[in-house]
Amino acid sequence: MKTPGFNQEQFEKMKTHPGFIAALDQSGGSTPGALRLYGIKEGAWSNEDEMFALVHEMRTRVITSPSFTGERIIAAILFENTMDRDIERQPTADYLWNVKQVVPFLKVDQGLAAEKDGVQLMKPMPALAALLAKAKAKRIFGTKMRSVIKQANAAGIQSIVNQQFEVAGQIMAAGLLPIVEPEVDIHCPEKARSEELLKAAILEKLNKLTAGQFVMLKLTLPEQDDLYFDLIRHPKVVRVVALSGGYAQEGADDRLRRDHGMVASFSRALLEGLSAQQSDAEFNSVLEKSIQSIFDASNTKQATIVESDGDRMTGPADAPGPRISTKKDRRYGQEYR
Repeated sequence: MKTPGFNQEQFEKMKTHPGFIAALDQSGGSTPGALRLYGIKEGAWSNEDEMFALVHEMRTRVITSPSFTGERIIAAILFENTMDRDIERQPTADYLWNVKQVVPFLKVDQGLAAEKDGVQLMKPMPALAALLAKAKAKRIFGTKMRSVIKQANAAGIQSIVNQQFEVAGQIMAAGLLPIVEPEVDIHCPEKARSEELLKAAILEKLNKLTAGQFVMLKLTLPEQDDLYFDLIRHPKVVRVVALSGGYAQEGADDRLRRDHGMVASFSRALLEGLSAQQSDAEFNSVLEKSIQSIFDASNTKQATIVESDGDRMTGPADAPGPRISTKKDRRYGQEYR
């Protein structure tokens, strides 16, 4: 399928290649926490420039690791500061694609507004047009933007989805593929109800997209297995990816194995166990195990029900989720076992 405005090879990789997304987009507010988990305590830097230099060293160590390649990692999400820096004398986005065959994405939101109606919308983004133009010039393929649902409030969830898709329209018009990320807080007291409301609101927006418009979705691992299967198979959705949302890697992987067609876009779970104090051999060994574990959870799924009606997957009326075929799903080239 030819798609206007996109690098076609990258688009096909995002749509069909087995693998997962590495979320390496901690921004100014979350960088000290990311460095602390990496074994670098606050006080190791004296200003923001030094802090961002340290986090770029960490990200460079991850990206240049032998295990970090496009065979298992289809894309990486970057913070603007990382996009503006180089890895091995190449702009980061160019290094990712030219050397690693990993598709580059950019986080474009500017953080969260105060909670209202049980949700946190994105803060205004008055400089978004300029940022999108810069991203396009730096050969970024797509974007990511996050908002958060904390309560099962229908009006609040609708406002989240409205804002996400309004901004997504601007991003698509700039020739970039948006990742829409309305995160459901894993501590939400009615998480399952929130996810049902979110799914319905997203489907309504997807059905209104026009020719040449496509999105990706980044969603919290749901309480009901395969809840988002209708979104995964929607013709306007390139792929649905899962955020770890605070679940530890093992728990996130376990949940992910039960959601067919959904692949990871993990941050903390990917970097779990990595330390600045490790030797390169130790660091690469830990990262290799994490990448393989997340790749397996993304691409080898637990069996549910086996029955297929030609190319169309079907299920009984009383089944809680879709019926999954043991044949390869042609869209992803994955085999559900």
